Amino acid sequence: MAAAKNKRLLLKILSLFSVVRGYNILILVVAQYLTSAIILAPKLPLHKVLFDANLFFLILSSATVIASGYIINNFYDSEKDLINRPKKTMLDRFVSQRTKLSVYFILNFAAVFFASYVSFRAVVFFSIYIFMIWLYSHRLKKILFLGNLVASILTMTPFFVVFVYYKNFETVIFIHATFLYLMIVMRELVKDLENLKGDLVLNYKTIPVVYGENWSKFFLSVLTVIAIIPILLLTTKYNTGLMDYYFYISLLLLIFFLLFLYFSSAKWQYLLLHNILKLIIVAGVFSILLIDLDKVIHRVF
Repeated sequence: MAAAKNKRLLLKILSLFSVVRGYNILILVVAQYLTSAIILAPKLPLHKVLFDANLFFLILSSATVIASGYIINNFYDSEKDLINRPKKTMLDRFVSQRTKLSVYFILNFAAVFFASYVSFRAVVFFSIYIFMIWLYSHRLKKILFLGNLVASILTMTPFFVVFVYYKNFETVIFIHATFLYLMIVMRELVKDLENLKGDLVLNYKTIPVVYGENWSKFFLSVLTVIAIIPILLLTTKYNTGLMDYYFYISLLLLIFFLLFLYFSSAKWQYLLLHNILKLIIVAGVFSILLIDLDKVIHRVF
């Protein structure tokens, strides 16, 4: 009896971890700290960045808001996910909708509470951020073009938070951000291709639903070509150290992405394209260390 209860509890914990995408939250936190320490505040001693209480609470607020966002998105997309991701949905359903909503409100309250340590402006900012995520999940994601645009902006917002905090307005940072934004926009569009079946059934007005797969591939091709521009700028005009190798590999992956895209029609193929973009985004997080590796080692030791 006790073993059965423990097993059910473990399944509920795993289910909640799946709903809030715990692995994505962890990567986000690492990305915000690396961006702060190496790109936005490279001249500050490392300990002043890592042990900055204001930065810690800003990142903690971001993480809790994103986690709550995954919950509310899961809540509204439960029918669509049952069609597109039946196995994941079965795991997610070990936690009731009522429990998910309770955790959602607790996380949002916690985010605002953490932000209150920083300033009243931070409270207002995160309150608006919470509202926009809810509005996106509830209504905006079903609107043609606007859904993709808002989803990409909301994904970039945690980086905007630390950018504003350090007030570093160098051009190279905007170019880095442009490349990241393009990868996120492309990923959102590939996800729409991947989830075409569920979107059709539930009448979501996504680009693949309205314009079809061929036009979606054309839009993705245009975005891929545009994404090459920041790669060329960062590797030729600016000093990004050993991170150049990351951009060279990203360029090769994007060329493969573009070629494979035109032969893709099955869900597993779109999933592969999605994972390529996800790999570029995640690898980019850890590649930040390569911008000035000697300086990073010196700051650590």
